[in-house]
Amino acid sequence: MTAGREVEHDGPLLRVEEVGKTFESSRGFLGRRRSTVRAVDNVSFELNRGETLGLVGETGSGKSTLGRLVLRLVDPSSGRIWFDGQEITALGRRRVRALRREVQMVFQDPYGSLDPRMRVGSLVAEPMVVHGLWRGDGPSRVAEVLGRVGLEPGHAERYPHEFSGGQRQRIGIARAMTVHPKLLVLDEPVSALDVSIQAQIINLLRALQREAGLAFLFIAHDLAVVRHVSDRVAVMYLGKIVEIGPRDALYGAPLHPYTVSLLSAVPVPDPQRERGRKRVVLHGEIGSATELPPGCRFHPRCYRARLIAAAARAPTVERAGTRLPALCVQHDPGLEPMGGAHRAACHFPERDGQRSELARAAAVEVASPSR
Repeated sequence: MTAGREVEHDGPLLRVEEVGKTFESSRGFLGRRRSTVRAVDNVSFELNRGETLGLVGETGSGKSTLGRLVLRLVDPSSGRIWFDGQEITALGRRRVRALRREVQMVFQDPYGSLDPRMRVGSLVAEPMVVHGLWRGDGPSRVAEVLGRVGLEPGHAERYPHEFSGGQRQRIGIARAMTVHPKLLVLDEPVSALDVSIQAQIINLLRALQREAGLAFLFIAHDLAVVRHVSDRVAVMYLGKIVEIGPRDALYGAPLHPYTVSLLSAVPVPDPQRERGRKRVVLHGEIGSATELPPGCRFHPRCYRARLIAAAARAPTVERAGTRLPALCVQHDPGLEPMGGAHRAACHFPERDGQRSELARAAAVEVASPSR
């Protein structure tokens, strides 16, 4: 991974293979009890040039940690990562710096991610200075990228506090673009912005992607936004990808019960349709990454597992006073092909032939959104 590299790898731009990340944490009085947090657990996926992979899931599912692993802001505990044909899992400090010229990040908070003591021009120029690209056309490059993100050259002399949230996020995008990256890791880039500003930033990102051939790893929990920007979507739950596939396939026919639940909560712009929609209600909150359940880690909240056990469609066991399929409680499902590029980690995926029957059976498990 060297500056000025010209030959591109023919395969995927990014390949993540069985990557995991654990953290040691202290619990209890004075931190005397130690525990292991499995933030990312055995995750694999690929990202092609010019493609957007949306990464979704509840808070605590491991999305942001996975993004930081790709950037090597944190080191993986297991597995391997390739970028542009080169393994980056164990790069030294100097080679990691070269990697970050080609992989840049746009952060969630447009207020906290910019140094308030630096002028905008210096903030945007800083990556060029770090990577030795300032000499020569540095000033003209800063003016160019400010213009591309919808700001004026004169804004370079101002400070971040003089701008709105949307403008600050444009500054963060300009800062990432100065070094001609190949991949942007976008960590909730619009979640802190008003809806109208969100649309502007999304349109800007898509225009930049078309112009520069960028790949995006787009991390979010707003599935409506992810649907608008993504080519493929991966759904994470407690550190694992539980479903991944082309956007239209995943949104049109979700296979994993967790994906079904998330999509049922996405608002529909038609008020009449929205009033008649049902939501799949999950039991409880997302579990703890320090005390993962055995078997499928989603089974404590899974409505399908309860329905299948109630219908006696599979051998069952009792878990916390509830009958559940033994397969779900005892065996962790792998991410298996379900047709084409669509994969899901579920022992009882939502097959089309069962969809209407199970929807009727699940009537007691759904409720209209509160008004």
